[in-house]
Order: sequence, then structure tokens, then C-alpha cells
Amino acid sequence: MSRSSVLPPGIHTLRRRLANRLTRLLLGRSPEAVSTPLPTTGIYRILICHTSHSLGNTLLLTPLLQELEQTYPAAEIDILTRSPVAQDIYGHYFNLRRLLPMPAHAVGHPWQALRNLRRMRAVHYDLAIDPEPQSQTSRLLLRLAHATWKLGFSGPRKQGHVTHDVAIPGDLSSKGRLPVYLLRTASGRSDAAYPPPDLRLSALEKSEGRLALERVLAAHQAPRKRGVIGIFANATGPKLMPPAWWDAFLLALEPIREHYSLLEIVPASGQSMLGSRYPAYYSSDLRKLASMLTSLDALITLDAGVMHLACASPVPTLSIFTVTSTAEWGPYGKHDIIVQALDRPPARVAEDVLAACMARTSSA
Repeated sequence: MSRSSVLPPGIHTLRRRLANRLTRLLLGRSPEAVSTPLPTTGIYRILICHTSHSLGNTLLLTPLLQELEQTYPAAEIDILTRSPVAQDIYGHYFNLRRLLPMPAHAVGHPWQALRNLRRMRAVHYDLAIDPEPQSQTSRLLLRLAHATWKLGFSGPRKQGHVTHDVAIPGDLSSKGRLPVYLLRTASGRSDAAYPPPDLRLSALEKSEGRLALERVLAAHQAPRKRGVIGIFANATGPKLMPPAWWDAFLLALEPIREHYSLLEIVPASGQSMLGSRYPAYYSSDLRKLASMLTSLDALITLDAGVMHLACASPVPTLSIFTVTSTAEWGPYGKHDIIVQALDRPPARVAEDVLAACMARTSSA
């Protein structure tokens, strides 16, 4: 438990107030909010301040990039980011101008942080966006930017006004949809469908992924079947399921092998999570891994970054959720399925997965 977590609630409030006053001293007062919608013309330079650095959060910003391409097709986008894989994920978006990488801990790397903050402040943007509903760091970075219009969520954890603020909706918590909702609400739009995450894989990358899968199956002399289903068995913290859980799950899933070959996706550790019982594929390169995933008929996965990578590739994803919120983190592509596993026997979870796979077989 961190020291800050045991401080009285009043101390947290006092610290936020002091931080806000210090920010005002350094930056001046926040811009005044306006009541008119964001303009849909005249915006050519856009900045996104995104401080979340996990793989999943990085991928879940891509729906906003797609929305910006549709709303401002002639604009260039800069992204201030702490993600170490931002180039791999955003680099194929045509409207991307540059990434401004920030260290995960600016105190430990002050010169890198100051250099990219200086690069950011050298540009006067037409629109700067803080897409995060909770992070105060992203709001501080937004306030440092020079921009005609500043857009962000309003809420108790967001200190510092913007020209266009949007209340956090009570009926929407999806990490991928919220930034799109923010832009649409501020610009007076209300489209029904939300774009899913997209890695923008090229036809060449997908072709190379198919060849990689064929080589793996040939090396293991796997018999030809109707298709291939991948399994990713790694996750962090309480989302990780023990080997005994997987043993029972895979035993109940065994009938699926009448139609499909199974392929393990090996995690970044380079160690099989399933006892090396199936052919396996490993790559430390996110785009190469995603390219191979596109050749699968489906991926069975725990709630992890690879789940979001599969959804952005895209490949039909059967996502097993335990302790995390499906409303916040669940995939929402038209071929993605969420399976609840909390407090359920692994055999019952496997039955749901098996039924979903058989339904795909009958409709194929």
C-alpha cells in the first residue's frame, strides 16, 4: 500500500488545491469556456495529450484518431504520449505528424520531458485535446499547450478549465468510446456507431503474417483443419488464471479440435503458459504479432493488452473476463464476444467459448 493511500481524505483535497494554485501561478488562469460547438472548419493543427502508457490504453486511443480523420480530414495530429509502443501503434495513421514521447517518470528523465514540452509549446495548435476522464497529468499538459481551442472532460478530478468541456457521461464508460464521445459532443455530433480500435495493418503485413502462421504449423506437422484458433493465457495481477484452471478449461474445450487447430500465443516472457502442449508463436514485435493474428479464425484470450491488439488487427476475439469491468475494457467489434469467468468453473467457461466457436463454424 502506498503512503498516499493512507492519508486522510482532507489531505488529498488540500494537495489538489495547492497543485491547482501552483499551476495558476505558473501558467496563468485557465481559458474561459465557450458555449458554441467546436468549429468543423479551420482546424489544421491538433495536439492530443495522452499520458496512459499501457498497451491497452495506447490502442484504445486509435478510435479517436479515426474520428479526427473523419471530422478534420485536412489536419495534422501531434500526440504527446508516455507509451513506449506509440510509434508501432500510431505510426501508420496518415494524419499523424509527430509523436512527442514523454518518460513514464519525468522526474527521472527531466531533460527528455523538458525537450518535448518545449517542442510542444513551440507550436500554436488550433485544437488541443485531453481525452482522459480522470488523469490530472494530462490536464496539466493540456494547459501547458498553446491552442485556440482546448477540449477535455469536466469532473472532480479534472482541475483547470478548457474552452470546451464535456461532462463524463453516466451511461458510457468504455475506454475506447469515451474520447470519441468527447469530440462528438463538443462538436455537436451524435453518430450512433463508434469506430473500434484499428492498428492500420497493411496488406503486405497481413500476407507476411499468413506465411508466418503456415511455417509454424508446418514445423509442427499440424494436420490441416477448417481453421486455427489462438489462445493467449497470460494477464497481469488477479486477471491471471492458474495452470489448474487452464487444465480444466482446455479439457472441456477439447471437442473444438475436431474442426480447429489450436495455437498458443506466447507472452513477452518467452515462456509457454500452457505447458507447450500446442504449436506456438512468439514475437516481441507488436506489428508482426498482430499480422500473424489476422490469419487466425479467432483468439481466445484473457483481459490483457494482446486482447486489444487482436481487436485492433482485427481478429474475432473471445475475451475471458474475471475481475475487470467489461463496460470499461470490453472489446466492442462486431465479431468480438465477452465471456464472464468470475466465480464460474473453468469447464462452464469453456462451454461458452466452445458454443461461440461452433456458431462461427456453422455460419462460415
